[in-house]
Amino acid sequence: MQFVKVICALIILSMLSACSWFGRDKTIPDIPEQVIYNDAMSALDAQNFSLAIEKLQLLEARYPFGRFSEQAQLELIYAYFRNNEPAASRSAADRFIRLHPNHDNIDYAYYMKGLTSFEEDRSFLARFLPLDETQRDPGAALDSFESFSVLLNRYPDSEYAPDTQRRMQYLKNRLATYEIHVASFYMKREAWVAAANRGRYVVENFQETPAVPDALAIMAEAYTKVGLDDLAQSAIDVLSLNYPDYIIRPFAPQNFDLLYTATFGLMGSIEPAVPARPVNPDRARAMRVDGSTQPEGGSQTGGRSWLNRITFGTFGDDGRVGEPTQ
Repeated sequence: MQFVKVICALIILSMLSACSWFGRDKTIPDIPEQVIYNDAMSALDAQNFSLAIEKLQLLEARYPFGRFSEQAQLELIYAYFRNNEPAASRSAADRFIRLHPNHDNIDYAYYMKGLTSFEEDRSFLARFLPLDETQRDPGAALDSFESFSVLLNRYPDSEYAPDTQRRMQYLKNRLATYEIHVASFYMKREAWVAAANRGRYVVENFQETPAVPDALAIMAEAYTKVGLDDLAQSAIDVLSLNYPDYIIRPFAPQNFDLLYTATFGLMGSIEPAVPARPVNPDRARAMRVDGSTQPEGGSQTGGRSWLNRITFGTFGDDGRVGEPTQ
């Protein structure tokens, strides 16, 4: 019995000593705060961002209330950003904003939060290939725009304000163009009310962007489709007053009959889409000369005979006989 107890004691002693043999009781030496911070800054200067993140995390864990803790949190935002970890960078920025709302460098946290989303939205391929970013999901762009807006509203005199304003203008143009793409999609699907609402959203929220005239044209055409002529005319008036050189094009799909499609436009007819600009009766005569409307009681506008179509305009009637000469 005594022999069994001795054996058990030896086994327990060997198991405890095995922990030290395999390094399980290894402890991190007590490194001064200044040394860890200097190592982190050296890693940042050398663009070794993974090592910098490791040192900054160690500094925050060892000295959460030290004299370098707040600066380490700011540096960690930048290190995550440069190490291509956008989610971690935004999380670190949110944490700093929550813990230090009155910090002198709080504007930097908002700026880096917006910049992280801004750069995340620009994919690697979009930087080197001619891809249209305005047709992609604008989720990251919206987050960036929101962070930049908070920065400008709360800290208009910040040193990051000028760059923020330029980036916000770019984001406004992109978001407005995205709304136009969505409105055009609704127009092709004949969802007139949804298209008009998208156009109105652009006019109300993204003024002074290149997408505003397209938004007004979509509103006019969509309102005409649903019979709201007063709203359509109001949109046209605003469009004509502010963008007199804008050329209106139909956003709704044009309907072709089977004969027109089968003969590649030589025969048959096209059902004209409802024009985006309501026609003024005083201009009807002048527009008939251009072949853009159909005279009452006459043939179709630009109505060409079959002989004229087959011979590509060489023979036959082109539908303009009897028009007054200029």
